[in-house]
Amino acid sequence: MSTNQTPPVTAAVGSGEGGAPDARQLRSILTAVSIALMAVIASVSGLNVAQTHMAVEFGASQNTILWIINIYTLALAALLLPLGAVGDRLGRKPMLIAGLGFFGAASLAAALAPTAEVMLGARVAAGIGAAMIMPITLAVITSTFPEEQRGKAIGVWTGVAGGGGILGMFLSALLVDVADWRWLFVLPVVLVVVALAMTLKSVPNSRERSVHSFDTVGALVSTVAVIGLIFVLQEGPERGWTAPATLLSLAVGLVAAIGFVAWELRLRDASLLDVRLFRERGLAGGSITLLVVFGVQAGIAVVLFPFFQAVLGWSGLLSTVAMMPMAVMMMMTSGLAPKLATRIGSRSTMAVGIALAGVGLALMALFVSVDGGYLTILPGMLAMGIGMGLSMTPSTEAITGSLPREQQGVASALNDVTREFGTALGVALLGALLSAGYRDAIDDRLSGIPQGAADTAREGIANAVEVAGGTGSHARDLVHAAQQSFVDGWQQAMWAGVAVMGVLFVYIALRGPKNSAPVPADDTETAEPLAS
Repeated sequence: MSTNQTPPVTAAVGSGEGGAPDARQLRSILTAVSIALMAVIASVSGLNVAQTHMAVEFGASQNTILWIINIYTLALAALLLPLGAVGDRLGRKPMLIAGLGFFGAASLAAALAPTAEVMLGARVAAGIGAAMIMPITLAVITSTFPEEQRGKAIGVWTGVAGGGGILGMFLSALLVDVADWRWLFVLPVVLVVVALAMTLKSVPNSRERSVHSFDTVGALVSTVAVIGLIFVLQEGPERGWTAPATLLSLAVGLVAAIGFVAWELRLRDASLLDVRLFRERGLAGGSITLLVVFGVQAGIAVVLFPFFQAVLGWSGLLSTVAMMPMAVMMMMTSGLAPKLATRIGSRSTMAVGIALAGVGLALMALFVSVDGGYLTILPGMLAMGIGMGLSMTPSTEAITGSLPREQQGVASALNDVTREFGTALGVALLGALLSAGYRDAIDDRLSGIPQGAADTAREGIANAVEVAGGTGSHARDLVHAAQQSFVDGWQQAMWAGVAVMGVLFVYIALRGPKNSAPVPADDTETAEPLAS
C-alpha cells in the first residue's frame, strides 16, 4: 500500500510496448530477480568457509582475510541508497544488466586472483556490482507486479534474502570439500549468467524522469555515514571498541548520519530519501523489525557454527547442513506470510512472527546442552525460522509501500541497508555477549590446568580444543570445561535476544503498521511496466 502523500515529481517513462505482463511473464520476472538476488546473498557468506584456505595460499594474516570477507559487505551497504536512486532514473532493467555484468566479471577476477591485494580489489568491485543489483531486484517486483500479487512475490524475495545466505554457505562448503576453495566463485558466476539471460528475455524496463537534479550531496554523505557505522560494527570486536580507529569511525559515521538527515530535511522534494516518512508507522515499524530480525539471525549464525564444530565436533559442511532446517522454514513461511497478512493484517502477522522468533530463542536457551547435542536446539531453530519468515515479508512490504512508486529503487535500497546494518549489529553484539559469557564461565573451571593452556583456553572454545592435546591428562577436563562454558555464553546471548525480541514485540503491537483489509482484485492499481 503506497502512502504517497506528496505531489508526484516523476513520471514513468520507457521504450517499447506498454501493458501489464501476463502470469507466465511475471513468473519469469520473479525467477530472474530471485536468481540475481541469490548470487549477491550467496557471496556475502560464502567465503566464510574458506578462511583458512585463503590464509595459507596467500600467506595472509587473519586480519587481511577478514577484510577480504568484510570489504564486500562494506561496499554493498555503502552504495545501496545512491545506486538504488540511480536505477530509478536511468532505468531498472539497464541497471540490473550492468550490475550483473560487473558483478560476474568481479567474481571471475576473484576466482583467479593471484594475491590477497588482487582479491581485495575484486571483492570491492563485486560489492559495487551487488549494490547495483540488490535494490533493483525488489524495485522490479514492486513496480511490475499488480498489487494483488505483489505480496506473494515479495514473500519469495524475502525468503531468498533471508535463507539464501545459509543455502549459499552450504553450496560453498560443498564446493570446498569436493573441489577447491576457488570454485566458490563458480556459484555466483553461474547464477549471474542464468539471471542475465532471463533478465534480457523477460524483465521489462521502467524508469522515472525527475524534474529535480540528482541529490549528489545526499548520496555522498549517506555513503560516508554507512561506511563509518558499518566499519565500527565490523572492526570493533577485532580492534577493540575503544581503539582510536573505532572511535574515529564512529564519530565520522554519526556526524555524517546527522548531516544526512539535516540535508534531506532541507531539500524536501528533491531529496534522496524523505526522512520525514519515518514518522509513519509503516516505514518505521518495517525498518526496525528488519533491523532486529536480521541482527538476531546473523548473531545466531555466529553462535551456532562454533557449537556445531567445537562442541559437537562436526565438519564445516555438516554444520552448514544443520542450519538448513531453519533456512527452509524461513523461506517457506516468507511465502505464506502474505496470505496470513490478508486474514489478520500486517501488524498482527509481524507480531506473531516476532513472538515465535522470541520463543525459538528461549527454547534454545533453556534446553541446549553438550550431551543432548543437536536435538536440544532443533525445536528452537525451527520456531525461529518460522517466526523470521512471518515477520520479514510484511516488514518489507511496509517499507516499499511507504515510498511512492517513483522511489522504489530507494525504498528497496533502504530495505537492504537496514538488513545489512542489522546483520553487522547482530554479529557484533551477540558475538560479544557469547565471548564475554564464555570467558566469565571458564575462569571458574580452569583449576589444575597448566597456566599457558588456561590462558589460551580463555581466548575461545576453538583455542581451548586446539591446546587441549598438549595438556596430557588434563585434556578431557579442559575440553569439557570449554564446552560447558560455551553453553553458558550461548545462554547469555540467547536470553539477550529474547529481551530484544520482547521489546520489539511491544513496539510493533503498539506502533506497527496498521492492519488493513485486503484490497479487492478489481480495485487494485496495476503497475505499467514498459517492455524494452
